[in-house]
Amino acid sequence: MTTNSNNFDHIAPERFKIVGARTSEADTLNKKPVSFWREVRYRFSHNKLAIVGLIILAFVAIMAIFAPMFSSWTYEENTGLYNTAPSATHWFGTDDLARDLFVRVWVGARISLFIGLAAAFIDLIIGVLWGSISGLLGGRVDNIMMRIADVLTAIPYLLVVIILLVVMEKGLIPMIIALSITGWVNMARIVRAEVLSIKNREFVLASQTLGANTWHLIKRHLIPNAMGAILVTMTLTIPVAIFTESFLSYIGLGVQQPLSSWGTMASEGNKAIQNAPWRLIFPAVFISITIFAFNAVGDGLRDALDPKLRK
Repeated sequence: MTTNSNNFDHIAPERFKIVGARTSEADTLNKKPVSFWREVRYRFSHNKLAIVGLIILAFVAIMAIFAPMFSSWTYEENTGLYNTAPSATHWFGTDDLARDLFVRVWVGARISLFIGLAAAFIDLIIGVLWGSISGLLGGRVDNIMMRIADVLTAIPYLLVVIILLVVMEKGLIPMIIALSITGWVNMARIVRAEVLSIKNREFVLASQTLGANTWHLIKRHLIPNAMGAILVTMTLTIPVAIFTESFLSYIGLGVQQPLSSWGTMASEGNKAIQNAPWRLIFPAVFISITIFAFNAVGDGLRDALDPKLRK
C-alpha cells in the first residue's frame, strides 16, 4: 500500500524543527552545582520572618554593647529624679532609686544575653560530645549513657534549676551552672540521632578502616555532618535559657544587686506597676522580642536546612 506524500502538505514546516536546548539555556546547563551551605544561605535569606528576627538580634546586641557608652548617666548613678516617666532627658524614665532606666535596660541586656549564650554554649559542648560518643560507640556504652540522659530528663528542668540555686550562692556563675546541669540532654539526643544516621556511611567506614580513632571520627566526620541540626538546636536553646533566667530573676533567685538582668528589672518594675508602669514595660518588651527573634531565626534556619519541613 502506498502513501500519498501530498497528505502531509498541510503540516507547517516549523513542526519539523529539531528539538534541543535553546542557546540561551546553554550557560545555565553548564553552571556548577550550588553547594549545600550556599543553598541554605539562599533559602534563609528569603525567609522574611527569619531576617526580621536577625535584624532584631543585631539591634539588641549593638545597643547592649554601645548604648550605655553614649549616655551621660552611669548604671548606678543617682539622677535626682525618682520614678519619672520617659522623657527627652531619660528616654526610658527612672526608677525608685533615681537611676536612668535606659542605661540599666541595656546593661541588663548584656547580663541576660551573656547568661543565655554561656548556658547554651555549655549545653553545646557537653551535648555534642555526649551524643557523639554515645551514637558512635553504640552497644552497652550507648545504653548506659542514654539511660543517664533519661534519668535527667525525667526530673523537671525548672525544679532542678531552682533547687540548685537555693543550695548554691546566688550570682552570675551559679545561674549559668544551674541552667547547664540538665540543659545539654536535648542537644545530646539530637546529636546522637544524627550520628546514628551518619556513622554507617561509606566515608566514615572508610576512615575507620584506615585506623581513625574515635576523636578523629567525631571531629572530622560526625560533627561537621551533624552541624545543621546542632546549629538549629543551639539557636533554639538560647531563648529558653534567657526566659528561664528572666523567670528565676523575677522570683528572686537570679542575679543579685548591684547587677540587674531584664528579669530582675521586671521584678522591680512589677512592684511599681500602678505608679510607674514603664519600669515593667521596657524589660518585659525586650525579653519578649528577643525570645521571638531567636525563635524566628531558629525556625528559619531549620526550614533552610530542610525545605521538606516547610508547611
